[in-house]
Amino acid sequence: MTYSELATAPARAGGQSLRSRTPATVPATGITIYGCGPDEADLFRALAPRLGVLPTLVDEPVSEANSHLAVGNRCVSVSHKTPITNDTLLALSRAGVEYVSTRSIGYNHIDVAYAAGLGITVGNVAYSPDSVADYTLMLILMAIRNAKSMIRRTDAHDYRLHETRGRELRDLTVGVIGTGRIGVAVIDRLRGFGCRILANDNRPKTSVEYVPVDTLLRQSDIVTLHTPLTPATHHLLDRRRFALMKPGAYVVNTGRGPLLDTEALVDALTSGRLGGAALDVVEGEEGVFYADRRDTPIASSPLLALQEMANVLVSPHTAYFTDHALSDTVENSLVNCLTFESRNQRG
Repeated sequence: MTYSELATAPARAGGQSLRSRTPATVPATGITIYGCGPDEADLFRALAPRLGVLPTLVDEPVSEANSHLAVGNRCVSVSHKTPITNDTLLALSRAGVEYVSTRSIGYNHIDVAYAAGLGITVGNVAYSPDSVADYTLMLILMAIRNAKSMIRRTDAHDYRLHETRGRELRDLTVGVIGTGRIGVAVIDRLRGFGCRILANDNRPKTSVEYVPVDTLLRQSDIVTLHTPLTPATHHLLDRRRFALMKPGAYVVNTGRGPLLDTEALVDALTSGRLGGAALDVVEGEEGVFYADRRDTPIASSPLLALQEMANVLVSPHTAYFTDHALSDTVENSLVNCLTFESRNQRG
């Protein structure tokens, strides 16, 4: 259980959560919040007084250059949008930081082991799994109904039917790799469509048919990825595994870009081996996603190749971005810091 789950457990059981307490019952705590966009800033300003937090809001991502803004605060909150270098972690340590709360589920943008060596604990947040689960189902349905090509045609006033008929989920097998909170939420939604569901996870967490990864790939018409990015899952789907997939199968990724070997994916799509892909995350997205690149060349040739394909949907890491999930993220990032402070009071 994460710090945020521990802190909100009383509310789920009908008790009082930290959000409902008054500032008088929670000691004022200084927290520096980096990479804070306008939408997050509004939420932090609204929630911080209720939790007894004195926030220092910083628009820019955390870096060596602005690490001094954390002086006097043991806890900082950081965004997942920009990798945090070891030099930045060292600068934060020298500024007296002992806890970094990343406003994301994943840790892959932070060297957690290096941070631990500096005496810095890194914590993630829990947020509504429904945001990503809903988006995943949307991408699945768009992929099997040729939505990208259809919308492009309609925008150009070409109203003819697509050359390829769409497919219905009830006729297909969907393989879910990773059955944490998001993967289970995806499975719950898939059940309503009447499709066959296969799953793969080291620790099965729901009543569904679990099979080895290679078996799942051979039997699935759609494969959707929801496993954390670790050294063991980096390029989980590579050339060998793409070759195992059913001809015409679809790949959906709302997890992390490097779960897929992007060059191998491009080749599998170009050759016609795969029927299509729907990607909310892409390998090498850093510096591209979350920026206006209309007038700036993009160096990532695999990303450009994917976007040019009529059977590939690409969105800019936005599956998590709902009002509910963002509110969860902001609150739980603050709660994580307060929980750390309460367990590590000075003196």
